[in-house]
Amino acid sequence: MRKEIPAPVIAVLAESFPSIESHASLDSLFLHADAPGDPPEGSKPVKTQAWLRRINKEAKEPLRVLGKLIECYMEIPEQDEKESIIFGHSIESPKKQLREKLKSILKRCNLQYVQGGHISDGTSSPSRSLQELIKGRDIPALEAEFNRALVNVNAEPREAVSAACNILESLFKVYIADENLEVPQKQDLQNVWKVVRSDLGFDPGALEDDDLKRILTGIISTVDGIGAFRTHASSAHGQGRKLYNIKPRHARLAINSAHTLALFVIETWDEKKR
Repeated sequence: MRKEIPAPVIAVLAESFPSIESHASLDSLFLHADAPGDPPEGSKPVKTQAWLRRINKEAKEPLRVLGKLIECYMEIPEQDEKESIIFGHSIESPKKQLREKLKSILKRCNLQYVQGGHISDGTSSPSRSLQELIKGRDIPALEAEFNRALVNVNAEPREAVSAACNILESLFKVYIADENLEVPQKQDLQNVWKVVRSDLGFDPGALEDDDLKRILTGIISTVDGIGAFRTHASSAHGQGRKLYNIKPRHARLAINSAHTLALFVIETWDEKKR
């Protein structure tokens, strides 16, 4: 589904770009991001706004262009983050200020910047919470699959479904290794999940509360469903006679379900350690 750059984002860039970029560097920035057409006429604010609106009208994937446009601001080098001292006063880096503005406005528009120049609209509260939780943990496979799911949710939903399953598989394998548990012979999603859920006490039969039993039973069923979905419909396996018509909304369902479960597993794991 084609999504345009939201008006509030256009407003922030039209206000901020002119104070940071020259006419020449603005042209270079937009052309590097594959913005359509020649540079518009006018002042820097007029040029920026006109080009962003043209991207919305003419670009096949406006959010992909936006990701490339703001990549150098969202991933600024450490030296560009330092404050400047002018007449004894500390002045915050303009690029850093723009980055913080963009983070805030993207969040308000239910968008998220993903490293590498990508904009995702597949995030939800579980995804944002999971992203915060895995920061600082040395689990590169988890971060890679997290980003792959969000980057591909619209353009390649099959790829996103595959990543949604892989994030669970990666998490369960890390848990087994870190907790020195016996590795199952077959290390597919269902088998590593059995080991993890047993160690964390995710057994519906051990609970007295009927409502919690239902939730845990549903969680177990969700893992099975995500694994089956990857097998039958994602890019991880070849298709047979039946071709699944995967839509971005299907990919979001798989991603949000996987992220909710991963969040629950990590929080339970942390509590167990304490």
